[in-house]
Amino acid sequence: MLSSVFKGFYRLLQIMTYTRLAVIRLRGIPDTPPDVEHTLNLLRLRKKFTCVIIDDRPSYRGMLDVVKDWVTWGEVDADTLAELLRKRGKLTGEKPLTEDYIKKLGWESIEEFALAFIKGEVEKLVCKEGEPVPKRDGKVMCIPHLKPFFRLHPPKGGLKSIKKHYAEGGDLGYRGVAINELLRRMI
Repeated sequence: MLSSVFKGFYRLLQIMTYTRLAVIRLRGIPDTPPDVEHTLNLLRLRKKFTCVIIDDRPSYRGMLDVVKDWVTWGEVDADTLAELLRKRGKLTGEKPLTEDYIKKLGWESIEEFALAFIKGEVEKLVCKEGEPVPKRDGKVMCIPHLKPFFRLHPPKGGLKSIKKHYAEGGDLGYRGVAINELLRRMI
């Protein structure tokens, strides 16, 4: 009994403090050190101007610390995530993610799914291949066949510098909620 109460409280605490990070690779492949290249591969950031959405947890923070001179990241909001899914979300076979596909999964719209994901009601953005698809209240809790990365355009208006960090007037490293503005320029 106490264990189930503790698990419920722990889950509530996770939902209340849940944040999602958008990570964008800004620098290319030449002269990348092997440990940085390996970490970028683990994050699925294999090409320049590729974005992934990850959880804010210590293991990912350690990976971001390794690649901080190659990527920028920050807290993504639901509106930006919905726009990213709508315009840049691809299913296997290079098919676009559509409202009809989301409705087949039990969601009213891409915005509703994005908001649930940001709030922590949906744990994963992408369903793993070969695993059963989790459902709750008639809704699928991840998007099957969605590619786990988003290919973006170079930002409209360009970048300041890919050799300096955001705090120093450049574009690399942690930028907080300003990542949403950069994402909108790249979608």
